Amino acid sequence: LVKTGVFKELAPFDEDWYYIRSASIARHLYLRAPVGVGSLTKIYGGRYRKGVRPSHYCRSSANIARKALQSLEGVKWVEKDANTGGRRLTSQGVRDLDRIAAQLRSATKARLLAEAVAAAASLQTA
Repeated sequence: LVKTGVFKELAPFDEDWYYIRSASIARHLYLRAPVGVGSLTKIYGGRYRKGVRPSHYCRSSANIARKALQSLEGVKWVEKDANTGGRRLTSQGVRDLDRIAAQLRSATKARLLAEAVAAAASLQTA
């Protein structure tokens, strides 16, 4: 069990939180690269509530961001950028994310079509 930041009271409830965070980091790299560990801690930071004292912004855990980037490097989706020192997606990472997005889009389209057909059928019977 690990909290995702000092400002959190509890660890995440979802058992798949690490995979969700890694997917979120991959999406962020797809939209805006290069990104380093420090910028990821800013993105996933939040409000540090101190009881009766005023709240302040606090960064998230750098260890989680670093390990997630290392995991994405392990599957050859991310590489270090020589110019900035941050990380960016590889061509294989872009290709895989495009493929996953296309699969999600077709599945969503099929689900919406099935819901529309079911709604039309229920209107005809009513």
